[in-house]
Amino acid sequence: MKADSNTHFVLVHGGCHGAWSWFKLSTLLTSAGHQVTAIDLAACGVHPKRINEIGSFHDYTQPLMDLMASLSPHKRVILVGHSFGGVVISLAMERFPEKILVAVFVTAVMPNLASPPSIIVKEVFQRLDTLLDCRFEYDERLENALTSVIFGPTFMATKLYQCCSPEDHTLGTMLVRPGKPFQEDTSKENMLSKENYGSVSRVYIVCKEDELIKEDLQHWIIANNPPKEVMEIDGSDHMVMLSKPRELCDCLLEVAERYA
Repeated sequence: MKADSNTHFVLVHGGCHGAWSWFKLSTLLTSAGHQVTAIDLAACGVHPKRINEIGSFHDYTQPLMDLMASLSPHKRVILVGHSFGGVVISLAMERFPEKILVAVFVTAVMPNLASPPSIIVKEVFQRLDTLLDCRFEYDERLENALTSVIFGPTFMATKLYQCCSPEDHTLGTMLVRPGKPFQEDTSKENMLSKENYGSVSRVYIVCKEDELIKEDLQHWIIANNPPKEVMEIDGSDHMVMLSKPRELCDCLLEVAERYA
């Protein structure tokens, strides 16, 4: 069965990154005849705001919510979230379940209904053996609340981009921007519901060489909220859209064939 050539993929990047991180995959999907929208979340990529101007997770996700709201009620999309982008697309699933054919979590935080998304994010960082040259900023007025984090070049090279080309790593170090986990907002127990978020079909793509969200943690996430389907990509680091773009594209085209 051939996927509908009008399939619309909406690509949502992970923390500190932007729409630019999808440039290889976007080209492949477009060349295959599909519509692709890669968005910049607030204070990411070329979005004009800075992270200290983003007061809430709602503000951070607003570019995606605006896009989803603008979609025709008769047109549904395949929503793809990478890394922390999994939390972002979960909120879109909660608000716009009728506009999503399937949600694809690419080595991503995939929330379950038993605990808030922040639990998984915390688990990611607790399982890391080192944060190397990542930089953190805190607000002393708010009991040292974390206000921003940005990945350092060495951390990126060893934990995110180790299977990528040197050129991809250099590009990443030039374009990453500070982000934050919005821990207070993502700690809310009632953020997602079975009726909305739980009604959307989900696919999880495991990246087997990921050193940020390691394979065993990805399977732990899957076990806590089993999706309809699990796919795997060998030799893929955290930035699979750069290290294995063809393989990721093939997975998404298979998803489109089955769900579009």
